[in-house]
Parts: sequence; C-alpha cells; structure tokens
Amino acid sequence: MNALSLPLFTQLLSKKGVAPVENFPKETCLKFSTLPNIEDRAKIRFMLDPNIRFESGKEDEVARLIKHWRAKLSPELDGENEGGIDKLDDEYLKDIASDAPIIRMVNHLMERALDLNASDIHFEPEEKYLRVRCRVDGVMVNIENLPASAIAAVSSRVKLMARLDIGEKRLPQDGRIQYQMGERALDMRVSTLPGVHGESIVLRILDRGDVHVNLEELGMPVDVLKPYSQIIQQPHGIVLVTGPTGSGKTTSLYATLEKINTGQQKTITVEDPVEYQLEGITQIHVNAKIGLNFAAGLRSIVRQDPDIIMIGEIRDRETAEIAIESALTGHLVFSTLHTNDAAGAITRLQDMGIDSYLISSSVIAIMAQRLVRKICKNCAEEVSLTEEEADLLGISLQENPKITRGKGCERCAKTGYRGRIGLYELLQVSDEIRHVIGSGGDANQIRNQAVSEGTRTLRKDALQKFYDGKTTPDEIVRVTRAF
Repeated sequence: MNALSLPLFTQLLSKKGVAPVENFPKETCLKFSTLPNIEDRAKIRFMLDPNIRFESGKEDEVARLIKHWRAKLSPELDGENEGGIDKLDDEYLKDIASDAPIIRMVNHLMERALDLNASDIHFEPEEKYLRVRCRVDGVMVNIENLPASAIAAVSSRVKLMARLDIGEKRLPQDGRIQYQMGERALDMRVSTLPGVHGESIVLRILDRGDVHVNLEELGMPVDVLKPYSQIIQQPHGIVLVTGPTGSGKTTSLYATLEKINTGQQKTITVEDPVEYQLEGITQIHVNAKIGLNFAAGLRSIVRQDPDIIMIGEIRDRETAEIAIESALTGHLVFSTLHTNDAAGAITRLQDMGIDSYLISSSVIAIMAQRLVRKICKNCAEEVSLTEEEADLLGISLQENPKITRGKGCERCAKTGYRGRIGLYELLQVSDEIRHVIGSGGDANQIRNQAVSEGTRTLRKDALQKFYDGKTTPDEIVRVTRAF
C-alpha cells in the first residue's frame, strides 16, 4: 500500500462492502460484497485508476480485506485523527500534493466548478469532512463532500499549484494559479485562511476569454446606456461605479475602457489586482508590501501624461483627494466605491473627509449596479404570481397574474436560473444636485432630487426586468431593497 494515497484509501474503506485486494495497487482490482453504484464506481476509477476492475467477493472475504487495510494504515490514520495535519512535514505534504490521484481529484473538482460557470471555488474543512462548494451566479452550490483525511492532501495540492508555502498553516496566504482547460486560459486568485479544522481555501476564477464585453451586452436599459455612453466621452471629471463585492463593477469599467479606447488617448489603470489585461492600456498592479498602494500609484500615474485614469477602488481620503485633483486638472477618472446606491457614494466621500464643493465640482456621474440571476430559457414556464410575491414587490396581483419561472433542468443544474443580468441606476450630477450637495444635503435628499429628474432606481430597473420575463420576484428581493 502506498501511504501517499491515504486520503483516497480512507474514503474507499469507508464504503461498506468494498476493499482493495491485498497487493493493490500492483493489481488494480477492488473486491465488493455490495456493488457500488455507477456514480461511485466512476469516481473511484477517476481518482485511483481508470482501468480498475470490480470483482465480486464473499462478505467475510471483503471484511477480512477491510480489516487488513485498516490495520496496515492505522498509524497514519491515528496521526490524522490526533490532529493532525500540523504534524506532517513539508516533504510529506509535497509528496501527497504530487500524488497522481490527488492531482486528478483536485483537477476534477476544478473542472466540475468550471462546467457550472462558477466564479469561485471554496474548500471548507469541517470536523468530519472537507466540503467543496462553488459560487454559481452569485449563489453557493455544494459540489462534493470529501473525507476529513483528504484535507491535508487537497490543501497542499492547491497551495503547490499557487506556489504558496505548503508548510505554513498558521498565517493567511495569497497566490495565483494559471489553469488551462481545453482552449480556455484561466487565472485563479487563491486565498488561504487558517481554521479550526484546517485551512479554508477560496479560488476566484478569472476567465481571460470573457474580458471582451461590450456595454451593449451588459443589460443596461436604453435610458441608462444612452446617457452613460455620452458621459464617458467627457474630457474630464469623475465617474463612479458603486455596488457590493461581486456586483459586476470591474466588468462594467473594463467594458467602458474598451468602448473609449480608440488609440487617440493614453489610458492608465491602477488595480488590486489586475484581473484582465487590456490591449493598448497601461495597467499597474498594487503591491502594498513594497509601498505601492492606490495613492502611491496615482501619484506616479499623473506624471505619465494620461488622458484617462481608472482606479480599482477609492478606499481612503488620500486616494479620493488625488482622484479629485486629477479630475479637476483635466483627466477623466473612473473608479468604484462600496455603497448601496448611487446617492450613497456622495455621502461616502464626505465621510472620508472630502469637502462638498470638491465633490460637486468633480463628480459628473454615479452608476450603482447589481447582478440578478436570469431565468433559464430551457425550462422557463408561465406560472401564477402569488399574493405574497406581489406584496414583496409592492405591485398589484391583478395587474400581473402570470409570471415566468424556471422549473429546473439539467442545463441549469435544477436551479431554474442560468446566467446573470445587470441592474443599473444612473445618477447624473446636475446643477440642482450640485446645489443639494453643496448645501450639505444627505443621501435621501440627493436621491429624491435625482428621482425627480428621471433617475430610475435599482428596484425599478429590477421590476422592469421582471415584467420582461428575465428574472423572478425572489431574485429582486434578494439583491435590491425598496426605497
């Protein structure tokens, strides 16, 4: 028996009535008293050996083999149960991370997540198992539960791929994996975090093939797309995109830069990290360890004679001040903020200590956005709107008695949703809004003035997409709030 396959053998022995023959793996055969189902057989073949044979045996014969392997593996199993992965040395961790079955297992989990178009993969150690989940269209989906004995092997494999310190299990680490799946070139940002039962690892998937997105493809309504396309042609000023993490802000900014990147202007970005590489644009990767933060990067950028500047995020007063100064000296500046709606971006800048008159004179537009899941076209069906759903949306039940909903199919993994579409709220800073900002108005006053001038809120844009049969009441309530 090869101890490098310990996590997989532990999983195998836990299956009732299945055990390897005594000279395994030289003889690729498993004895069974109860034949595993076809899914388990496929999984065992994938992780251990594609040519493995399953051979029927008597119950007492299989029981003897299980007892034999448990006795042979007991020192290693006891080491795992006594906590641990902390006792394993670096060389052992590197060995198990390079073991072929572990490589196949991790690749299999990654490819399952990619087949679901997941944006993140989560490896979450629990006391009795390793839970593997992925985020699909913004919602967590469980894809596998592995035995706890696989925690050390799987985490070591991922850390080895990301060129992280395998032996360091006490401190968080960040890395990157370049992964090729067929013709798809993927970048994965890797983050590790020590936990009670092992290291939690999250992989953020960045598909370099998905970077070329047109503004017209993002789902902006005409009354947002048309004015926004005009705003981004302005010679100077600040355009802010707001929303929580994972709301598509970076995608919108990249689509914006693609739109205005004609080659006649110089565009420089400062990002943390650079998620996609854009042709014809100078991109700077923030590195706090060497003192290159957003503010330091911006100070260097303005000496490079740019026309357009994109800042990954305004996080502090210093960055905000340099961005405003750049806008006031003839640059077009794009950046993001984490706020609930467009009006909240103004008060967020004020909370950072930026004077109201500087905000009103530099910010020309703010776009808030969210992402909602789209109804799967393959299994969409017409159903009745319930009274509870009508109350949640604040609409009349008689007005919309029928709605579209996905009943769930293989293409959408039984969720009823496939893909996402954006919700948008565009606030153009008019003279009246500048007056409200300058006079110390709060977010509610700014929002009310914007709505009176025709701004459509995120909730109203969501309702329109609901009327168009693109999303559901559940999604609208999940990602927006009524104002």
